[in-house]
Amino acid sequence: MINEITEQLKRDEGFGSKPYTDTMGCATIGYGRNLTANGISPTEAEYMLYNDIQTAQDALRARFPWAPKLDNARWGVLINMAFQLGIDGLSEFRTFLALVEAGEYDQASAEMLNSLWAKQVPSRAQRLSIQMRTGHWQ
Repeated sequence: MINEITEQLKRDEGFGSKPYTDTMGCATIGYGRNLTANGISPTEAEYMLYNDIQTAQDALRARFPWAPKLDNARWGVLINMAFQLGIDGLSEFRTFLALVEAGEYDQASAEMLNSLWAKQVPSRAQRLSIQMRTGHWQ
């Protein structure tokens, strides 16, 4: 029964990979998930987060082949920034990235804080700059 109803609902609802407004004016996504009424569960949010982390890592590997060789904490800084800014946004941090690639972590840490991004998300930027400088998770 679950297979049949799943296939029936997929056919009847259709798939939307991006949020859309349904005929009742509700924000909807996927196979008719009413975000306005139901939102998502913590389990669903974690699943999406995991997928988004994988996407950020894949983008980093493709754009900066040297980056996965960093220790875990510094690799995590780049993942965090790519997650938030997108790979294109992170790519704009040219001086920072060059310093990280060269292993100049103190300078890279300072460069992180010399940005509009650091003014927009000061707590996050401070934590990540410490993580970049020390190589220890914050």
